[in-house]
Amino acid sequence: MMKLDTVIAGGRVIDPSTGVDECTDIGILEGKISEIGDLSKREAASYFDATDTLVLPGMIDTHGHIYQHVTGKFGLDPDLVGVHSGVTTVIDQGGPSCMTIGGFRHYLYEKSKTRTLCFISAYLVGGLEGHLYPDLYGPCGVNPEHTIRVAKENLDIVKGVKAHAEIGGQSRWGIEVIRTGKEIAKAVDLPLYIHLGQLWPTKDSAEIPDADELIEKLVPLMDPGDMLAHPFTRHPGGFVNQHGDVHPILLEAVHNNGVRVDVGHGSHFSFDVARRVLDAGVVPFTLGADMHGYNVSVPSEEDDEARKSNPFLGVAPFNLTIAMSELLHLGVDLKSVISMVTENPAKVLKMEDELGSLKLGRKADISLLKMENGRFTLTDNSGGKETCEKLLMPAGCFKDGNFFEANSPFVPEKIVA
Repeated sequence: MMKLDTVIAGGRVIDPSTGVDECTDIGILEGKISEIGDLSKREAASYFDATDTLVLPGMIDTHGHIYQHVTGKFGLDPDLVGVHSGVTTVIDQGGPSCMTIGGFRHYLYEKSKTRTLCFISAYLVGGLEGHLYPDLYGPCGVNPEHTIRVAKENLDIVKGVKAHAEIGGQSRWGIEVIRTGKEIAKAVDLPLYIHLGQLWPTKDSAEIPDADELIEKLVPLMDPGDMLAHPFTRHPGGFVNQHGDVHPILLEAVHNNGVRVDVGHGSHFSFDVARRVLDAGVVPFTLGADMHGYNVSVPSEEDDEARKSNPFLGVAPFNLTIAMSELLHLGVDLKSVISMVTENPAKVLKMEDELGSLKLGRKADISLLKMENGRFTLTDNSGGKETCEKLLMPAGCFKDGNFFEANSPFVPEKIVA
């Protein structure tokens, strides 16, 4: 019998795609999962003691901003968001555009240890400095023909289209750009991922738009598989209307029309809004962290006035596992939370035959988490503080069979209550 490269021993293996939830071992050979079961007598080049560790399919972060340097301070190092945070795949949401996808392929996809994919921006400028310049995101800033052509040429890394539906843009040009984004997504048969919640101030001379009216115009444009982001946003124009209720048309879209929801945590997250949305029966399909240079502490970056005044500034410490812990705290069960970062995003990517599972023969993409028990403080960006009793922390991951320690500076320290 061939000697294994690695045995991950004694962990609690949880794989929602196969229904497995048991303490067992996983064998890795030549970058793939070769055996699952009692491997205590199997010879291996290395052994990883996973006692008291959750062993999951490699986690997929569906909302990253990792096009470092090209998107200014907004973009983070992909491997610090990815493998060194226990995450094996990160999807950049709207960083690369039809003009910059070549750089994304060369500098990220081909060189990062993390698997880096993207939802291409509907806008020519992509995620330039995190959308600080709203006038670049109007009808004159899109070119559907070019974007469609480039997306079709790069379908191995382009897995969707990113656009925005928010009242600042609505005050300038209505929903024309959203219609164009949908045109692009239809032409390449990919999901449209729509940001909800105000990004930009309304145009000075324009009447403040009715956020509810925006939602009512947006939803009929969406098809099954399209995605709405930031359901728990504290900003106007999100899932919750001015009366504090979830929009009925959004409930219809999610429950009956196949529209999917991504958490898109970022600096948007509010415990109060999250409870309202969850209580209305809206459970996110995927859980994207939405980390970027203005809502995490970046090593060696000066905390200058420009950063402090940024509209996307966040001060509450978080990452993907903190976002997972918050959902657990809010009553979502562990299996469902794990599905949001494994099998469900694999379905969004149409890569469920490759990712999101620990089936034999799959790439050895495996995330390792610790479940801490105690009393810990969680904070949202509205200033709300809550005490949870279970906190997930990354211990590391295997990507294609290679181990990476979870030593990223973006992994927050646990705050004991």
